[in-house]
Amino acid sequence: MMKAVILLTRREDMTHEEFVSWWLGQHRALASRLPGLRRAVFNVVDSPEPGGADGISELWFDSREEFDAAYASEIGQEVVADSMANVSGRVRMFVDEHVIAG
Repeated sequence: MMKAVILLTRREDMTHEEFVSWWLGQHRALASRLPGLRRAVFNVVDSPEPGGADGISELWFDSREEFDAAYASEIGQEVVADSMANVSGRVRMFVDEHVIAG
């Protein structure tokens, strides 16, 4: 299983509250339909620094190939378009998770 972490920064003309409403509403509904998605967690940043991330998503897929295929799909393209219409920054990272407690 692989994990992607994505840092999202809202558009300049959007408040943090508007970002959260869009992200946990409209965008969540789209992203949850990604083919091959095994788990998804949306982490809302409580008090974002100016210009910093407003949200951090964690997405699990069986492999990087499954991730790439999901985003190449029709719904994946909708997810990307929806993101890019609502964020000023998006940083994707593929990570190896090491649980140290719990």
